[in-house]
Amino acid sequence: MLKKSSSRSLQCRPGGLLTMLCPLLLVSLLTVVILSSDVSYLHFFDTNTLPHLFFDTSANDISHSPIVLPYSLHSQISNLQTQLGALLGQLHNESSESKVAKFSDQVLRIAVSVDKLVNSLSSISGNAPASGDGMSRVEEDLSEAGEGEDQEPPGVKVFNTGELHEYTSPKLNRPSGKKNFLGVEAISPSIGLTCAHMATTIKRFMSYKMYGMCPDDWDLAQKLITSGCDPLPRRRCLSRASPNYNKPFPVNSSLWTQPSDANILWSHYKCKGYSCLVSNETRGRRGFFKCADCFDLSKQRWEIPTNESVSAEFTIDQVLALKPREIRIGLDFSPTTGTFAALMKERNVTIASATLNLGAPFNEVIALRGLLPLYLSIGSRLPFFDNTLDIIHSTLFLDGWIGKELLQFVLFDWDRALRPKGLLWVDRFFCSKEVMKLYLDEFKSLSYKKLLWRVVPKTDKDADELFFSAVLEKPIRR
Repeated sequence: MLKKSSSRSLQCRPGGLLTMLCPLLLVSLLTVVILSSDVSYLHFFDTNTLPHLFFDTSANDISHSPIVLPYSLHSQISNLQTQLGALLGQLHNESSESKVAKFSDQVLRIAVSVDKLVNSLSSISGNAPASGDGMSRVEEDLSEAGEGEDQEPPGVKVFNTGELHEYTSPKLNRPSGKKNFLGVEAISPSIGLTCAHMATTIKRFMSYKMYGMCPDDWDLAQKLITSGCDPLPRRRCLSRASPNYNKPFPVNSSLWTQPSDANILWSHYKCKGYSCLVSNETRGRRGFFKCADCFDLSKQRWEIPTNESVSAEFTIDQVLALKPREIRIGLDFSPTTGTFAALMKERNVTIASATLNLGAPFNEVIALRGLLPLYLSIGSRLPFFDNTLDIIHSTLFLDGWIGKELLQFVLFDWDRALRPKGLLWVDRFFCSKEVMKLYLDEFKSLSYKKLLWRVVPKTDKDADELFFSAVLEKPIRR
Protein backbone atom coordinates (compact mmCIF):
# COMPACT_ATOMS: atom_id res chain seq x y z
CA MET A 1 0.00 0.00 0.00
CA LEU A 2 1.26 3.48 -0.90
CA LYS A 3 0.95 6.06 1.87
CA LYS A 4 1.62 9.79 1.92
CA SER A 5 3.71 11.07 4.77
CA SER A 6 5.77 14.21 5.30
CA SER A 7 8.51 12.26 7.04
CA ARG A 8 8.87 9.26 4.73
CA SER A 9 9.71 9.04 1.04
CA LEU A 10 7.97 6.93 -1.55
CA GLN A 11 8.46 3.22 -0.85
CA CYS A 12 7.80 0.05 -2.83
CA ARG A 13 5.70 -2.32 -0.80
CA PRO A 14 4.58 -5.87 -1.69
CA GLY A 15 1.12 -6.89 -2.57
CA GLY A 16 0.10 -4.31 -5.13
CA LEU A 17 0.77 -2.62 -8.40
CA LEU A 18 3.84 -0.85 -7.02
CA THR A 19 5.47 -4.23 -6.65
CA MET A 20 5.52 -4.38 -10.43
CA LEU A 21 6.09 -0.70 -11.13
CA CYS A 22 9.06 -0.06 -8.87
CA PRO A 23 11.32 -2.85 -10.21
CA LEU A 24 10.46 -1.77 -13.75
CA LEU A 25 11.48 1.80 -12.99
CA LEU A 26 14.66 0.74 -11.21
CA VAL A 27 15.73 -1.64 -13.97
CA SER A 28 15.04 1.00 -16.58
CA LEU A 29 17.08 3.61 -14.74
CA LEU A 30 19.99 1.22 -14.09
CA THR A 31 20.03 0.24 -17.76
CA VAL A 32 20.34 3.86 -18.79
CA VAL A 33 23.07 4.53 -16.25
CA ILE A 34 25.14 1.50 -17.27
CA LEU A 35 24.91 2.19 -21.00
CA SER A 36 25.64 5.88 -20.52
CA SER A 37 28.72 5.43 -18.33
CA ASP A 38 30.63 7.86 -20.56
CA VAL A 39 28.27 10.62 -19.51
CA SER A 40 29.27 12.45 -16.34
CA TYR A 41 25.80 12.25 -14.82
CA LEU A 42 22.12 11.80 -15.53
CA HIS A 43 19.69 14.03 -13.78
CA PHE A 44 16.15 12.83 -13.13
CA PHE A 45 13.86 15.21 -11.32
CA ASP A 46 10.57 17.00 -11.11
CA THR A 47 11.35 20.64 -10.46
CA ASN A 48 8.11 21.21 -8.61
CA THR A 49 7.89 18.29 -6.19
CA LEU A 50 11.00 16.15 -6.07
CA PRO A 51 14.60 16.72 -5.00
CA HIS A 52 17.43 16.43 -7.54
CA LEU A 53 18.67 12.87 -7.93
CA PHE A 54 22.13 12.40 -9.41
CA PHE A 55 23.58 9.20 -10.82
CA ASP A 56 27.29 9.96 -10.99
CA THR A 57 30.09 7.97 -12.52
CA SER A 58 33.49 8.94 -11.28
CA ALA A 59 35.86 10.53 -13.78
CA ASN A 60 38.65 8.35 -12.38
CA ASP A 61 36.91 5.25 -13.70
CA ILE A 62 36.83 6.53 -17.28
CA SER A 63 39.88 5.65 -19.29
CA HIS A 64 38.94 7.48 -22.46
CA SER A 65 37.50 10.87 -23.44
CA PRO A 66 33.81 11.40 -22.64
CA ILE A 67 31.40 11.04 -25.50
CA VAL A 68 29.55 14.22 -26.43
CA LEU A 69 25.92 13.22 -26.74
CA PRO A 70 24.10 14.41 -29.87
CA TYR A 71 21.16 16.78 -29.45
CA SER A 72 18.64 14.02 -30.15
CA LEU A 73 19.87 12.08 -27.11
CA HIS A 74 19.79 15.14 -24.90
CA SER A 75 16.17 15.55 -25.99
CA GLN A 76 15.35 11.92 -25.16
CA ILE A 77 16.98 12.18 -21.74
CA SER A 78 15.15 15.44 -21.01
CA ASN A 79 11.85 13.87 -22.03
CA LEU A 80 12.53 10.87 -19.82
CA GLN A 81 13.35 13.16 -16.88
CA THR A 82 10.04 14.93 -17.28
CA GLN A 83 8.07 11.69 -17.47
CA LEU A 84 9.72 10.16 -14.43
CA GLY A 85 9.44 13.35 -12.42
CA ALA A 86 5.75 13.73 -13.16
CA LEU A 87 4.99 10.07 -12.49
CA LEU A 88 6.92 9.88 -9.22
CA GLY A 89 5.33 13.12 -8.06
CA GLN A 90 1.86 11.71 -8.67
CA LEU A 91 2.70 8.37 -7.07
CA HIS A 92 4.01 10.23 -4.02
CA ASN A 93 0.71 12.06 -3.60
CA GLU A 94 -1.65 9.13 -4.18
CA SER A 95 -3.25 7.58 -1.12
CA SER A 96 -4.79 4.33 -2.33
CA GLU A 97 -3.77 1.30 -4.36
CA SER A 98 -6.80 1.69 -6.64
CA LYS A 99 -5.70 5.17 -7.72
CA VAL A 100 -2.18 3.99 -8.46
CA ALA A 101 -3.52 1.65 -11.14
CA LYS A 102 -4.20 4.54 -13.50
CA PHE A 103 -0.46 5.23 -13.72
CA SER A 104 0.34 1.88 -15.35
CA ASP A 105 0.01 3.35 -18.87
CA GLN A 106 2.45 6.12 -17.98
CA VAL A 107 4.98 3.58 -16.73
CA LEU A 108 4.60 1.65 -19.97
CA ARG A 109 5.28 4.78 -22.01
CA ILE A 110 8.35 5.49 -19.90
CA ALA A 111 9.54 1.98 -20.61
CA VAL A 112 9.20 2.70 -24.33
CA SER A 113 11.25 5.86 -23.93
CA VAL A 114 13.92 4.03 -21.95
CA ASP A 115 14.11 1.34 -24.60
CA LYS A 116 14.60 3.94 -27.34
CA LEU A 117 17.29 5.63 -25.29
CA VAL A 118 19.05 2.32 -24.68
CA ASN A 119 19.15 1.64 -28.42
CA SER A 120 20.50 5.12 -29.12
CA LEU A 121 23.23 4.82 -26.50
CA SER A 122 24.08 1.32 -27.67
CA SER A 123 24.56 2.53 -31.23
CA ILE A 124 26.98 5.20 -30.03
CA SER A 125 29.05 2.71 -28.09
CA GLY A 126 29.12 0.27 -31.02
CA ASN A 127 26.64 -2.16 -29.47
CA ALA A 128 23.68 -1.56 -31.74
CA PRO A 129 20.73 -3.90 -31.21
CA ALA A 130 20.75 -6.94 -33.40
CA SER A 131 17.27 -6.42 -34.78
CA GLY A 132 18.37 -3.39 -36.81
CA ASP A 133 14.85 -2.49 -37.81
CA GLY A 134 14.66 0.75 -35.83
CA MET A 135 11.82 -0.41 -33.58
CA SER A 136 12.34 -0.92 -29.87
CA ARG A 137 11.41 -4.18 -28.18
CA VAL A 138 8.63 -2.55 -26.20
CA GLU A 139 7.27 -0.90 -29.37
CA GLU A 140 7.10 -4.33 -30.99
CA ASP A 141 4.99 -5.56 -28.11
CA LEU A 142 2.64 -2.54 -28.27
CA SER A 143 2.31 -2.03 -32.02
CA GLU A 144 -0.61 -3.36 -34.00
CA ALA A 145 -0.30 -4.99 -37.39
CA GLY A 146 -0.69 -2.51 -40.19
CA GLU A 147 -0.19 0.57 -38.01
CA GLY A 148 2.77 2.60 -39.26
CA GLU A 149 2.37 5.75 -37.14
CA ASP A 150 2.69 6.50 -33.45
CA GLN A 151 -0.86 6.99 -32.22
CA GLU A 152 0.14 8.44 -28.86
CA PRO A 153 -1.27 11.98 -28.58
CA PRO A 154 1.17 14.87 -28.11
CA GLY A 155 1.61 15.97 -24.55
CA VAL A 156 0.52 12.77 -22.80
CA LYS A 157 4.07 12.12 -21.66
CA VAL A 158 4.59 15.49 -19.99
CA PHE A 159 1.18 16.93 -19.08
CA ASN A 160 -0.12 15.71 -15.73
CA THR A 161 -2.77 18.32 -14.94
CA GLY A 162 -6.15 16.58 -14.94
CA GLU A 163 -8.01 18.84 -17.39
CA LEU A 164 -5.00 19.16 -19.69
CA HIS A 165 -4.53 15.38 -19.73
CA GLU A 166 -8.22 15.00 -20.55
CA TYR A 167 -7.86 17.42 -23.47
CA THR A 168 -4.78 15.80 -24.99
CA SER A 169 -6.19 12.26 -24.81
CA PRO A 170 -7.82 10.91 -28.00
CA LYS A 171 -11.61 11.30 -28.05
CA LEU A 172 -13.22 8.06 -29.24
CA ASN A 173 -16.25 8.08 -31.52
CA ARG A 174 -19.57 6.56 -30.58
CA PRO A 175 -19.92 3.66 -30.98
CA SER A 176 -16.36 2.91 -29.99
CA GLY A 177 -14.17 1.50 -32.73
CA LYS A 178 -16.26 2.89 -35.59
CA LYS A 179 -14.72 5.36 -38.01
CA ASN A 180 -16.50 8.68 -38.49
CA PHE A 181 -17.00 10.64 -41.73
CA LEU A 182 -13.39 11.83 -41.45
CA GLY A 183 -12.16 8.25 -41.63
CA VAL A 184 -10.77 8.10 -38.07
CA GLU A 185 -11.84 6.20 -34.97
CA ALA A 186 -10.90 9.00 -32.59
CA ILE A 187 -10.15 12.73 -32.67
CA SER A 188 -6.73 13.72 -31.37
CA PRO A 189 -6.90 17.37 -30.25
CA SER A 190 -4.27 19.82 -31.53
CA ILE A 191 -1.73 21.39 -29.21
CA GLY A 192 1.46 23.33 -29.91
CA LEU A 193 4.79 21.56 -29.61
CA THR A 194 6.30 24.22 -27.34
CA CYS A 195 3.48 23.76 -24.80
CA ALA A 196 5.47 20.78 -23.52
CA HIS A 197 8.35 23.10 -22.61
CA MET A 198 6.12 25.58 -20.76
CA ALA A 199 4.61 23.17 -18.25
CA THR A 200 4.15 25.68 -15.42
CA THR A 201 2.48 28.33 -17.58
CA ILE A 202 0.24 25.88 -19.45
CA LYS A 203 -0.78 24.39 -16.10
CA ARG A 204 -1.89 27.85 -14.95
CA PHE A 205 -3.84 28.31 -18.16
CA MET A 206 -5.62 24.96 -17.73
CA SER A 207 -6.45 25.46 -14.04
CA TYR A 208 -10.06 26.60 -13.88
CA LYS A 209 -13.47 25.53 -12.64
CA MET A 210 -15.06 23.31 -15.25
CA TYR A 211 -18.36 24.74 -16.53
CA GLY A 212 -17.69 27.91 -14.52
CA MET A 213 -16.51 31.32 -15.69
CA CYS A 214 -13.15 31.35 -17.49
CA PRO A 215 -10.37 33.26 -15.74
CA ASP A 216 -9.64 36.75 -17.09
CA ASP A 217 -6.30 35.63 -18.49
CA TRP A 218 -6.13 36.36 -22.23
CA ASP A 219 -2.69 37.90 -21.58
CA LEU A 220 -1.46 34.55 -20.27
CA ALA A 221 -2.90 32.83 -23.34
CA GLN A 222 -1.18 35.29 -25.67
CA LYS A 223 2.12 34.78 -23.85
CA LEU A 224 1.79 31.06 -24.57
CA ILE A 225 0.87 31.69 -28.22
CA THR A 226 3.74 34.08 -28.93
CA SER A 227 6.17 31.68 -27.25
CA GLY A 228 5.13 28.87 -29.59
CA CYS A 229 2.43 27.11 -27.56
CA ASP A 230 0.13 27.50 -30.51
CA PRO A 231 -2.49 26.16 -30.95
CA LEU A 232 -3.56 26.39 -27.32
CA PRO A 233 -5.65 23.62 -25.82
CA ARG A 234 -9.38 24.21 -25.59
CA ARG A 235 -10.99 24.83 -22.21
CA ARG A 236 -14.34 23.81 -20.75
CA CYS A 237 -15.29 27.11 -19.16
CA LEU A 238 -17.58 30.00 -20.09
CA SER A 239 -16.14 33.15 -21.68
CA ARG A 240 -16.21 36.37 -19.70
CA ALA A 241 -17.62 39.67 -21.06
CA SER A 242 -17.23 43.26 -19.90
CA PRO A 243 -19.68 44.14 -17.10
CA ASN A 244 -21.71 46.71 -19.09
CA TYR A 245 -21.67 45.13 -22.53
CA ASN A 246 -23.97 46.80 -25.11
CA LYS A 247 -25.00 45.74 -28.58
CA PRO A 248 -22.57 46.98 -31.27
CA PHE A 249 -23.28 49.85 -33.63
CA PRO A 250 -25.33 49.10 -36.80
CA VAL A 251 -23.42 47.72 -39.76
CA ASN A 252 -23.85 50.87 -41.84
CA SER A 253 -22.12 53.05 -39.22
CA SER A 254 -19.78 50.76 -37.30
CA LEU A 255 -16.84 50.97 -39.74
CA TRP A 256 -15.87 54.52 -38.82
CA THR A 257 -17.51 55.05 -35.42
CA GLN A 258 -15.39 54.95 -32.27
CA PRO A 259 -16.41 51.80 -30.33
CA SER A 260 -18.04 52.04 -26.93
CA ASP A 261 -15.82 51.55 -23.87
CA ALA A 262 -18.52 49.29 -22.43
CA ASN A 263 -17.86 46.58 -25.02
CA ILE A 264 -14.18 46.06 -24.14
CA LEU A 265 -12.77 44.28 -21.09
CA TRP A 266 -9.96 46.68 -20.14
CA SER A 267 -8.46 44.84 -17.16
CA HIS A 268 -5.15 43.81 -18.82
CA TYR A 269 -4.51 46.98 -20.83
CA LYS A 270 -2.68 50.10 -19.69
CA CYS A 271 -5.45 52.23 -21.20
CA LYS A 272 -8.78 51.86 -19.42
CA GLY A 273 -10.85 53.68 -22.04
CA TYR A 274 -10.86 54.33 -25.78
CA SER A 275 -10.00 58.01 -25.42
CA CYS A 276 -6.67 56.97 -23.90
CA LEU A 277 -5.85 55.04 -27.09
CA VAL A 278 -6.14 58.12 -29.30
CA SER A 279 -5.14 61.03 -27.04
CA ASN A 280 -1.86 62.84 -27.75
CA GLU A 281 -1.45 63.29 -23.99
CA THR A 282 -1.07 59.54 -23.47
CA ARG A 283 1.57 58.91 -26.14
CA GLY A 284 4.27 56.65 -24.73
CA ARG A 285 1.95 55.43 -21.97
CA ARG A 286 -0.70 53.59 -23.98
CA GLY A 287 0.93 50.17 -23.88
CA PHE A 288 1.35 49.79 -27.64
CA PHE A 289 3.70 51.28 -30.21
CA LYS A 290 3.59 49.35 -33.49
CA CYS A 291 0.90 51.55 -35.01
CA ALA A 292 0.76 54.87 -33.19
CA ASP A 293 -2.46 56.16 -34.79
CA CYS A 294 -4.27 52.99 -35.80
CA PHE A 295 -7.00 53.46 -33.15
CA ASP A 296 -7.83 56.87 -34.60
CA LEU A 297 -10.57 55.85 -37.03
CA SER A 298 -10.61 59.26 -38.71
CA LYS A 299 -7.23 58.58 -40.34
CA GLN A 300 -7.96 56.59 -43.46
CA ARG A 301 -4.57 55.79 -44.92
CA TRP A 302 -4.04 54.16 -48.34
CA GLU A 303 -6.36 56.73 -49.97
CA ILE A 304 -4.09 59.77 -50.27
CA PRO A 305 -1.93 60.01 -53.43
CA THR A 306 1.73 59.94 -52.48
CA ASN A 307 4.98 61.21 -53.93
CA GLU A 308 6.89 58.22 -55.29
CA SER A 309 10.27 59.79 -54.57
CA VAL A 310 9.69 60.08 -50.81
CA SER A 311 6.83 57.68 -49.93
CA ALA A 312 6.79 53.92 -49.90
CA GLU A 313 2.98 53.70 -49.90
CA PHE A 314 0.68 52.67 -52.70
CA THR A 315 -3.02 53.55 -52.70
CA ILE A 316 -5.70 50.87 -52.56
CA ASP A 317 -7.23 52.05 -55.84
CA GLN A 318 -3.79 51.91 -57.47
CA VAL A 319 -3.40 48.26 -56.42
CA LEU A 320 -6.96 47.18 -57.26
CA ALA A 321 -6.56 48.70 -60.73
CA LEU A 322 -3.91 46.06 -61.42
CA LYS A 323 -6.62 43.36 -61.28
CA PRO A 324 -9.96 44.99 -62.11
CA ARG A 325 -12.88 43.09 -60.48
CA GLU A 326 -10.61 40.11 -59.67
CA ILE A 327 -9.78 40.89 -56.03
CA ARG A 328 -12.62 39.56 -53.84
CA ILE A 329 -11.15 37.95 -50.69
CA GLY A 330 -7.88 38.27 -48.87
CA LEU A 331 -5.83 38.60 -45.69
CA ASP A 332 -4.24 41.55 -43.91
CA PHE A 333 -1.41 40.39 -41.62
CA SER A 334 -0.49 43.52 -39.69
CA PRO A 335 -0.76 45.24 -36.30
CA THR A 336 -4.13 46.67 -37.24
CA THR A 337 -7.53 47.77 -36.01
CA GLY A 338 -9.10 46.89 -39.36
CA THR A 339 -8.79 50.17 -41.28
CA PHE A 340 -7.34 48.44 -44.35
CA ALA A 341 -10.15 45.85 -44.22
CA ALA A 342 -12.75 48.63 -43.81
CA LEU A 343 -11.49 50.48 -46.88
CA MET A 344 -11.46 47.25 -48.86
CA LYS A 345 -14.98 46.39 -47.67
CA GLU A 346 -16.19 49.68 -49.12
CA ARG A 347 -14.79 48.38 -52.42
CA ASN A 348 -16.61 45.03 -52.05
CA VAL A 349 -13.48 43.09 -51.01
CA THR A 350 -13.65 40.85 -47.92
CA ILE A 351 -10.47 40.97 -45.82
CA ALA A 352 -9.66 38.94 -42.69
CA SER A 353 -7.41 40.94 -40.34
CA ALA A 354 -4.80 38.78 -38.57
CA THR A 355 -3.22 40.35 -35.51
CA LEU A 356 -2.48 39.86 -31.83
CA ASN A 357 -3.47 42.17 -28.99
CA LEU A 358 -0.12 43.97 -28.79
CA GLY A 359 -0.80 45.94 -25.61
CA ALA A 360 -4.23 47.18 -26.70
CA PRO A 361 -7.63 45.75 -27.77
CA PHE A 362 -6.83 45.28 -31.46
CA ASN A 363 -9.08 42.25 -32.01
CA GLU A 364 -11.99 43.69 -30.05
CA VAL A 365 -11.95 46.91 -32.09
CA ILE A 366 -11.78 45.01 -35.41
CA ALA A 367 -14.86 43.00 -34.42
CA LEU A 368 -16.75 46.06 -33.11
CA ARG A 369 -16.23 47.69 -36.51
CA GLY A 370 -18.08 44.77 -38.11
CA LEU A 371 -14.94 43.21 -39.57
CA LEU A 372 -13.36 39.76 -39.24
CA PRO A 373 -10.53 39.46 -36.67
CA LEU A 374 -8.16 36.53 -37.01
CA TYR A 375 -6.25 36.01 -33.74
CA LEU A 376 -3.07 34.49 -35.13
CA SER A 377 0.66 34.50 -34.43
CA ILE A 378 3.35 34.79 -37.08
CA GLY A 379 4.51 31.27 -36.21
CA SER A 380 1.21 29.67 -37.26
CA ARG A 381 0.25 28.10 -40.55
CA LEU A 382 -2.49 30.15 -42.18
CA PRO A 383 -5.96 28.59 -41.69
CA PHE A 384 -6.74 28.81 -45.41
CA PHE A 385 -6.73 26.09 -48.04
CA ASP A 386 -4.20 26.14 -50.88
CA ASN A 387 -4.63 28.59 -53.76
CA THR A 388 -7.69 30.35 -52.35
CA LEU A 389 -6.89 34.00 -51.50
CA ASP A 390 -6.87 36.80 -54.06
CA ILE A 391 -4.60 39.10 -52.05
CA ILE A 392 -2.36 39.07 -48.97
CA HIS A 393 -1.32 42.41 -47.50
CA SER A 394 1.11 43.10 -44.67
CA THR A 395 2.41 46.36 -43.25
CA LEU A 396 4.62 47.40 -40.33
CA PHE A 397 4.85 43.85 -39.04
CA LEU A 398 7.42 41.95 -41.05
CA ASP A 399 10.52 44.12 -40.82
CA GLY A 400 14.15 43.96 -39.78
CA TRP A 401 13.49 41.95 -36.63
CA ILE A 402 12.59 38.79 -38.54
CA GLY A 403 15.20 36.13 -39.22
CA LYS A 404 15.84 34.77 -42.68
CA GLU A 405 14.49 31.25 -42.04
CA LEU A 406 11.30 32.47 -40.35
CA LEU A 407 10.70 34.87 -43.25
CA GLN A 408 11.07 31.95 -45.65
CA PHE A 409 8.46 29.87 -43.80
CA VAL A 410 6.09 32.86 -43.72
CA LEU A 411 6.49 33.71 -47.41
CA PHE A 412 6.10 30.13 -48.58
CA ASP A 413 2.94 29.72 -46.50
CA TRP A 414 1.56 32.93 -48.00
CA ASP A 415 2.46 31.54 -51.41
CA ARG A 416 0.53 28.37 -50.57
CA ALA A 417 -2.63 30.29 -49.66
CA LEU A 418 -2.49 32.74 -52.58
CA ARG A 419 -4.24 31.69 -55.77
CA PRO A 420 -2.39 31.74 -59.08
CA LYS A 421 -2.21 35.34 -60.34
CA GLY A 422 -3.03 36.50 -56.80
CA LEU A 423 -1.33 39.58 -55.32
CA LEU A 424 1.20 39.78 -52.49
CA TRP A 425 1.26 43.37 -51.23
CA VAL A 426 4.34 44.03 -49.08
CA ASP A 427 3.62 47.45 -47.57
CA ARG A 428 6.47 49.46 -45.99
CA PHE A 429 8.82 46.65 -44.97
CA PHE A 430 11.75 48.39 -43.29
CA CYS A 431 15.23 47.45 -42.12
CA SER A 432 18.76 48.83 -42.06
CA LYS A 433 20.48 49.56 -45.34
CA GLU A 434 23.16 46.90 -44.89
CA VAL A 435 20.67 44.01 -44.67
CA MET A 436 18.04 45.21 -47.15
CA LYS A 437 19.57 43.16 -49.99
CA LEU A 438 19.28 39.99 -47.90
CA TYR A 439 15.53 40.55 -47.47
CA LEU A 440 14.96 41.59 -51.08
CA ASP A 441 16.63 38.38 -52.22
CA GLU A 442 14.10 36.39 -50.19
CA PHE A 443 11.16 38.15 -51.82
CA LYS A 444 12.73 37.69 -55.25
CA SER A 445 13.25 33.97 -54.61
CA LEU A 446 9.50 33.39 -55.05
CA SER A 447 9.88 34.38 -58.72
CA TYR A 448 6.77 36.56 -58.59
CA LYS A 449 6.13 39.14 -61.28
CA LYS A 450 6.92 42.69 -60.11
CA LEU A 451 3.88 44.90 -60.67
CA LEU A 452 4.91 47.66 -58.25
CA TRP A 453 8.32 47.95 -56.56
CA ARG A 454 9.74 50.77 -54.50
CA VAL A 455 12.68 51.27 -52.08
CA VAL A 456 12.97 54.69 -50.40
CA PRO A 457 14.74 56.12 -47.31
CA LYS A 458 12.94 55.84 -43.98
CA THR A 459 13.16 59.46 -42.89
CA ASP A 460 11.94 59.21 -39.30
CA LYS A 461 15.30 57.75 -38.23
CA ASP A 462 18.91 58.74 -38.87
CA ALA A 463 18.70 57.79 -42.54
CA ASP A 464 20.23 54.38 -41.83
CA GLU A 465 17.01 52.50 -42.65
CA LEU A 466 15.04 51.92 -45.83
CA PHE A 467 11.39 51.28 -46.67
CA PHE A 468 10.52 48.57 -49.18
CA SER A 469 7.09 48.20 -50.74
CA ALA A 470 5.98 45.97 -53.59
CA VAL A 471 2.94 44.42 -55.20
CA LEU A 472 3.89 41.04 -56.63
CA GLU A 473 1.87 38.62 -58.76
CA LYS A 474 2.03 34.90 -58.07
CA PRO A 475 2.80 32.87 -61.21
CA ILE A 476 0.79 29.90 -62.46
CA ARG A 477 2.86 26.79 -61.74
CA ARG A 478 1.98 23.56 -63.49
